Amino acid sequence: MNLIDIGIIIGCFVIVVIIGTIMKKWASKDMRAYFLGGNKVPFYLLGLANASGMFDVAGTMLIVAWIFVYGLKGAFIPWIWPIFNQVFLMIYLSVWLRRSGVVTGAEWIKTRFGHGLGSKLSDISVVIFAIISTIGFLAYAFQGIGKFSQIFLPWQLSADMYAIIIMGLASIYIIAGGMFGVLVTDLFQFFILAIASIAIGCIAITHTSPAAIQAVVPQGWLSLKFGWTSLNLDWSNLIPAVNSRIATDGFSLFGIVFMMMLFKGSLVSAAGPAPNYDMQRILSARNPKEASLMSWVVSLVLYFPRYLLVTGICVLGLVFFGPQIKAMGSSIDFEQILPYVIHNFVPVGVVGLILAGLIAAFMSTYSGTVNCGASYIANDIYKRYINPKASDRKYILISYLSSFVLIILGIIFGMLGKSIYQITMWIVSGLWGGYMAPNILKWYWWRFNGYGYFWGMVSGMAAALLFPLAFGNPDVLFGIQFNLAVFPFILIISTAASIIATLLTGPEKDEVLMDFYKKVRPWGLWRPVYEKVKKENPDFERNKNFKRDMVNVVVGIGWQINFVLIPIYLVLRQFNGMFISLGVLAVTSIFLKFNWYDNLEED
Repeated sequence: MNLIDIGIIIGCFVIVVIIGTIMKKWASKDMRAYFLGGNKVPFYLLGLANASGMFDVAGTMLIVAWIFVYGLKGAFIPWIWPIFNQVFLMIYLSVWLRRSGVVTGAEWIKTRFGHGLGSKLSDISVVIFAIISTIGFLAYAFQGIGKFSQIFLPWQLSADMYAIIIMGLASIYIIAGGMFGVLVTDLFQFFILAIASIAIGCIAITHTSPAAIQAVVPQGWLSLKFGWTSLNLDWSNLIPAVNSRIATDGFSLFGIVFMMMLFKGSLVSAAGPAPNYDMQRILSARNPKEASLMSWVVSLVLYFPRYLLVTGICVLGLVFFGPQIKAMGSSIDFEQILPYVIHNFVPVGVVGLILAGLIAAFMSTYSGTVNCGASYIANDIYKRYINPKASDRKYILISYLSSFVLIILGIIFGMLGKSIYQITMWIVSGLWGGYMAPNILKWYWWRFNGYGYFWGMVSGMAAALLFPLAFGNPDVLFGIQFNLAVFPFILIISTAASIIATLLTGPEKDEVLMDFYKKVRPWGLWRPVYEKVKKENPDFERNKNFKRDMVNVVVGIGWQINFVLIPIYLVLRQFNGMFISLGVLAVTSIFLKFNWYDNLEED
C-alpha cells in the first residue's frame, strides 16, 4: 500500500480511540449511562450505529461469495440470519421490549416471570446464552478481521497476530467509552463505510458493461426466479467448480431451502432479538416509539451502501478475475476477489478509505458486541448475585473487567475456529435454534412460566449442538442444508420441553402477569390475564393490533428486500428491474406510513 493509504487507516484508528476516551466522562456516571447511554440518544443515531454494527467484514465477505455464485438469487440467502428480523422489531417487538425499561435481556426476565426460582433459572439461562453468543460473535469477528488484514495490510504478520493487534486497539475506546464511546465511533465509522461503498459501486459501473457481465455469468444469474427443486443455474461452461460450491452450500434444492429459511426466519424474528447489541440499542432508545423507529432506520440506511460494495466487488471479480477463479479448480477462494479488485481498480487514497471503512465495519460490530456482553456479567451476575449494594464506581470497574475478559475469550476461541463460515453457521443454527421456542412463548402465551423458559432454552441449545454428533460427523454442524433439515426436530424438542415444564409447574403470580401485561401490552393468548386487569381497571383496553401488525410485517419484508435489490440492479445496469423495485419500494413505503407509522403510540 501507498504511504497515503497507510496514513488514512492509522488516522482513522487514532480518531476512534480519541473519541472513545473522550466519552469516558459521560459513560462512567452509572450502569445505565455506561451500557444504555442514559436513554438519551435519538433514534436516528441509534439506528445509524446499529447499521454500522451489522456492516461487518466477515459477513460482507460471505455475501460477496453468495452474490458471485447465485447472482440476484443471492439477495435472499441472508434471510437465513434472518435480516428481516428488523421488520418484526420495527413493526411491534421493539415497542414491547422498550416498555420494560430494563438494562439487559436477562433483567427483562424478571418483568415476565417475577422473582421466584423459575425466574432465576431463566435469568441464568439467558446470561449463559448471552455470554456464549458474545464469545461466538467475537470469535467470528476475530476470524474475519485477521484474514482481511493479512491480505491487505503491508506488514508480514499472521492473521491471528493482526486480529490481536486490531482488537487490542479497539478495546481501548470500547472499555473506556461504554455505550457513548461505541455510538459516536460507530457513527464516524458508518460514514467512512458509506463513502467506501459508493466508491466501489461507481468503479464497478464505470469499468464494466451489461454485455461484459452477461458474458461471464450463466443463464438465470440475472434473474430472481428459481424452481422448487432447482436454482436454474449451471456454471459448467464457465467455472465448473462453482457447481460443487452450490452443492456444498446445500442450495441445489433452492425452492425448498427458501421456504425453510422463510419459515425458520419468521419464527426466529417472532421470538424477538437475541441478547446482543441489537437488543441493547433497543433498550437504549428514549421511548418505545423511538425504539421502533430505530429498527426502521437500520433497514433504511444499511442495505443500499452494503450491496453497492458487495455487488461492485462481485462484478469486477466476475469480469476481470474469472480466469484466475477458474484456474483454482476445486479450491476456489472467493476471499481473493476483494484484494484483486482493490489492487487493480482503486486509486491511491481511495484504497486507504475503503480499507479503513472495512476495518471500521469490524470495529463497529466488535465494539457493540463487547459492550452488550459485558452488561450481562456486570448487571446480571455481579450486581444481582454478588454485590447488589456496590457503588456506581465499583460497577463501572466490573464492567471494564468484564469487557476485558470477554475480549480475551473471544480471541482464544477465534484462534481455535476453523473458518468464518463455520463460526457463522454455529451461531445461526446452533445457538439460535435453541433460543427460538421459549422466546416465542414468553411473548404470546400467558401460562408460560420461568421453568418452561429454562427447560426450553436448555433442551433447545443442547439439541441444536448435539444433533450433528448423532450423525457421527461434527463438521455437519456447519452445513446450511443439514441445519435447515434438522431445524424442525430442534423446534419440536424445545417446544415440547417448554410446554411440558410449564404444565407440570404452576403459573406465575397474578400480580407479576398483570403488571407485565399492563406495561408491555402484547397481543396473543392473554385473555385470562386481560380479564383480571379489566376487572381491576375497567378503562384498560387490550392490544387489538394482531392483524394489522401481521399485514405490516408481510409488507415490511417486501419493503426491506427492495433496499437490497435496488443497488444490485444499479451496479448490474438492469434498469427495468431497478425501476420495478423502486416502484414496489414507493408503494410499500406509502402503505407503511399510513398503516404503521401513523399508528405508533407516543407512550
